[in-house]
Amino acid sequence: MIRITESTSDHDNLESLSTLALLNGINSEDAKVAAAVQLIIPQIEAFVDACHLRMSKGGRLFYLGAGTSGRLGIVDASECPPTFGVDHGVVIGLIAGGDHAIRKAVEFAEDDEKQGWLDLMNHNINELDTLVGIAASGTTPYVMGAIRTANQKGILTGGITCNPGSPLANESTFPMVPVVGPEFVTGSTRMKSGTAQKLVLNMISTALMIKLGHVKGNKMVDMQLSNEKLVQRAIRMVCDEIPVTEAEADALLSEFKSVRASVEAYHLKNTSK
Repeated sequence: MIRITESTSDHDNLESLSTLALLNGINSEDAKVAAAVQLIIPQIEAFVDACHLRMSKGGRLFYLGAGTSGRLGIVDASECPPTFGVDHGVVIGLIAGGDHAIRKAVEFAEDDEKQGWLDLMNHNINELDTLVGIAASGTTPYVMGAIRTANQKGILTGGITCNPGSPLANESTFPMVPVVGPEFVTGSTRMKSGTAQKLVLNMISTALMIKLGHVKGNKMVDMQLSNEKLVQRAIRMVCDEIPVTEAEADALLSEFKSVRASVEAYHLKNTSK
């Protein structure tokens, strides 16, 4: 049986098409992705709520994948500390072949069914943690070996795949399966499948960080002030929250290092007078 992600593209004779036709064809396929993700929001909701229960007790979130899927998990994990101010060990992304595989493919790394769990053991994964396997095909041995072992050990598992009926869809406790159809270039799952995975990861991490208290209103009040753009954004956020000048907001941020801490320090100082 041919998997959906490997099925033949609805477009053909690509090498004979003009640049405009190629771009319009890719865009027409991309337009299908958000709708596919929308259909599985109830499944994403169920996973986020289950994961939040564990993370609120100190559990961590692990993403595990190979190739594009692994890189997307690492991107999402790496953006949580600067965006939401959480420690780097709260959301962890792992890729088949190790960090070297982020930039260059490591041949056959994804075919090792035992290595995924070994990589997780290096982080002392436990029953309070949550594991999300990411695999467009839903069959990657590196991912499936880890998911099966995690299930046996009572660790909450989620799976992001674009193939319904795949092992990852069937064996994850919380499968999330956006069915995006054939790729523009047959089998090139870095395209629509990768986009769908990215959208689901955005939803998971953002919803979890909001539920864990790292957003106030619609502001990233715990973000790290790691460049001048973010410092200026933080100054505006502080000025929106409390009656201070930009210079006073800058001084507060220099001392307290985050929007939340600066605002809380201001209120504490002024209520104690």
